[in-house]
Amino acid sequence: MELEKIPVGILGATGMVGQQYISLLNNHPWFEVRYAAASPRSAGKKYSEAVYGRWHIASNALAANYADHVGNIVVEDANDVSRAAAAFKKGNCSFVFSALEMSKDETSALEEEYAAAGIPVISNASAHRWTSDVPVLIAEINPDHADIIPIQKKKHGWERGFITVKPNCSIQSYMKPLHALAAAGYPARRLIVNTMQAVSGAGYPGVSSLDMIDNIVPYIGGEEEKSENEPLKIFGSIESGVFKNAELPQISAHCNRVPVVDGHTACISLEFDGKKPSLGEIKAIWAAYKGLPQDADFPSAPKQPIIYREENDRPQPRKDRDADKAMAVVIGRLRPCNVFDIRFTALSHNTVRGAAGGGILSAELLKYKGYL
Repeated sequence: MELEKIPVGILGATGMVGQQYISLLNNHPWFEVRYAAASPRSAGKKYSEAVYGRWHIASNALAANYADHVGNIVVEDANDVSRAAAAFKKGNCSFVFSALEMSKDETSALEEEYAAAGIPVISNASAHRWTSDVPVLIAEINPDHADIIPIQKKKHGWERGFITVKPNCSIQSYMKPLHALAAAGYPARRLIVNTMQAVSGAGYPGVSSLDMIDNIVPYIGGEEEKSENEPLKIFGSIESGVFKNAELPQISAHCNRVPVVDGHTACISLEFDGKKPSLGEIKAIWAAYKGLPQDADFPSAPKQPIIYREENDRPQPRKDRDADKAMAVVIGRLRPCNVFDIRFTALSHNTVRGAAGGGILSAELLKYKGYL
């Protein structure tokens, strides 16, 4: 017998990440989109009308749903939390994915308003990544961080609502490789990371074509700080009801915008904190790596979270970003480093694993743990 799906909403549903949520949730076995909210200029329109002429996802996955479901959903004003609360009472919105494109303060306040109204928020935004009782989830790495949710709810007096976030898209490509090595007894002490980030990471319309064609932009506002600091919270622990950051690894990041549509690439030089594995051991550790999403067979989880390519010229965004539902990290060029211990190249899909797909995987984790 088919189980009844959980009704979900999307805030910022007409933007690039919101569209990716719509696409990835099409025919999801656990969740079904029944509520969409965006800016006031989209409010009152059917979803198909609101995105007409600016659908940016290279997929026809919505074709079957446009006629009878998603396309006919009337978009609400995301600033009007009462509309989502009314949808919740009618059974049309159990929780929301937040892909809001607002200022940090506006996003923070609005997400808290949704949580206070009894609606759990799974956010792609950065506004709450440094809130001391909000978990920054990568489901394979720190599923136990979700267990701060009861403390968060009690602190704020939220009966049902809560907030979780996913981390910055630029760190996705190297967090699981680092975690796999640390779990095997080879933690990193220092890293130098050079990211080459796709233009889709800037949203739409994003970076001007005159800035990107025949060019690389060696600056993305706030990106290096996020890349250097967010891993420490993810690798940290819950102490006295708040998160305590890990002390290592130390990270020095250089973040660049490159003329690639999708797929963030990172070149990493790594120094171990203690004993050093051989290159063969590292490849074996990565090949064997799995987490709770794989053990519990979550619908969005990649079967193989880390894929290693032996070719000298891989990974490449165009060839490797869609590996295993675009949810896997693809690694190549593992070799000794002349300054640190090892160096390698890693790639992840920034709007799937790094955005909507990662948010959906977090929701699957939260459902599994009984929070949804």
